[in-house]
Amino acid sequence: MAAPPPSAPATRFPRWPGFRGRSGSRCQAGTGIPTSRQVWRRGVDAAAPYGFVAPFFVLFVAFGLFPLLYTGYISLHRVRLQNPDEMTWLGLENYTNLWHDPFFWKALRNTFTIGVISTVPQLCMALGLAHLLNRRLRGRTFFRVAILMPYATSVAAATLVFGGLFGRDYGMVNWFLGLFGVDNVDWYNGTWTSQIAVSTIVTWRWVGYNALIYLAAMQAIPHDRYEAAALDGARSWHQFRHVTLPGLRPTIVFTVVVSTIGAMQIFAEPLLLQGGPIGVRGGASHQYQTIGLYMYETGWSNYALGKASAIAWTTFLIILLVIGANALVAGRRSRREIREGR
Repeated sequence: MAAPPPSAPATRFPRWPGFRGRSGSRCQAGTGIPTSRQVWRRGVDAAAPYGFVAPFFVLFVAFGLFPLLYTGYISLHRVRLQNPDEMTWLGLENYTNLWHDPFFWKALRNTFTIGVISTVPQLCMALGLAHLLNRRLRGRTFFRVAILMPYATSVAAATLVFGGLFGRDYGMVNWFLGLFGVDNVDWYNGTWTSQIAVSTIVTWRWVGYNALIYLAAMQAIPHDRYEAAALDGARSWHQFRHVTLPGLRPTIVFTVVVSTIGAMQIFAEPLLLQGGPIGVRGGASHQYQTIGLYMYETGWSNYALGKASAIAWTTFLIILLVIGANALVAGRRSRREIREGR
């Protein structure tokens, strides 16, 4: 009597990455074809990541990409705020008008100077504060939380307080300078003095935020590098210069790029420094009017939405150029260090 043939081994459906179903799911018996439930689960697992990221891209298209493209479209037209549906084709005339507009160049120059005198001290102070908070301090958790308080403070409240501090007759800054024999400074009406006042507010609000970013990056630097530097006789300053700063270089590039973008978008601080129509104009002679304020004045005070859109797109292109220049410099430096084997 012949022995019965051995039964065929059960075919297991191959597992796919990320599958969390029951172990040993089987295909349809003897066919090698997955069941409809397995196909459904496989489709759900494959589509789940796209479903999780989809809300962000839907909101980005609605509130980021569409306004950007629509702004570019109306920048090529004459559009008034009172009748936004009535458009007249102008081509690049709004952009050529900006080229010959002295107020635009003044606002751009003010944005550059305010950005420099607020970003450079801001990042230097943030580096120093992060270095101090990275040391063994009593109550350092309190200081790490407290340093973020200016970032959480309303910009309107902060600007009102600083506006009082920089008052010409009764401001505390002039009172303090008077202790050293300095006459009262008219902070609002001078070009450099008003820009210093605006930069002080910006620096105060963002220095703690950048300090925490630097602190997080410092704590990621391997401690054995500091031990090796200490064995070589390097003191605290040399360790900061030759170990901490090279380890922070990618983070510094990141903060420089983000701060540059923020400087190009400075709006609330100069607007609220004096408030009202004078604040919109950036002072009586536009001495601290930034590019954001000029765009607001053009669109919402002069009702020229087409020209305001051209200012917005010009600012966007300038930001892209600055980011590209930063990336080019950082890339060249990294490639040079790789060639030199640092």
